[in-house]
Amino acid sequence: MTKLSVNVNKIATLRNARGGHLPDLVQVVKDCERFGSQGITVHPRPDERHIRYQDVFDIKDIVTTEFNIEGYPSEKFINLVLNIKPAQVTLVPDPPDAITSNKGWDVKTHALFLKDIITEFKNENIRTSIFLDPNPELVKYAAKTGADRIELYTESYARKYLLDKEEAILPYKETAKQAKLFNMGLNAGHDLNLDNLAFMVKNIDNLLEVSIGHALICDALYFGLENTIQMYLREIHKGLKDSV
Repeated sequence: MTKLSVNVNKIATLRNARGGHLPDLVQVVKDCERFGSQGITVHPRPDERHIRYQDVFDIKDIVTTEFNIEGYPSEKFINLVLNIKPAQVTLVPDPPDAITSNKGWDVKTHALFLKDIITEFKNENIRTSIFLDPNPELVKYAAKTGADRIELYTESYARKYLLDKEEAILPYKETAKQAKLFNMGLNAGHDLNLDNLAFMVKNIDNLLEVSIGHALICDALYFGLENTIQMYLREIHKGLKDSV
């Protein structure tokens, strides 16, 4: 079963644009789970332009499914994760000024750096995942870090899907096969939406989780949050059904 984790960063962005407490992030997290989300993802950044560090503490005791915290492993981020102890931490290589995640780790170069951090998290029973470009050659280096999972960076898939979906999915299928050989779990995220999600799920048979925020919140403006979450779950189920 591929789980849906809803990234609530954009809810915080909307709140911060006006100040105050609307929309109420904690209530939205509760509602996402009530509407069917199987996880909640947040990505606090150093400038706190969307999710604030205090938000992560506020959400900690609210999440009843799986709490996934994404971020670059700065000292402040590491301390946050060790304090919160989420179900999963996803490490991304973003510089502080990045608008959004735009690449996976160079795991060959940074394997030892990541290994030390991942060991610290795993000692606290926190599942670890690292953001990775769709390149099967990188998986063996990712495995050396000790990470439990990799999260496939799916921006190139979403972009190429509109032109040739079979070509778009190919490097992801090959990377997924390698992950299976190295006994690494597989997540995916970035620019997945109602158009391309089912095809991704259909073709990646060991996909455990998708993390979706921007597109889902945009769709919710038209369809409503409850209906939108159910629509994304149906696309996941469609992909799983078609893969059989």
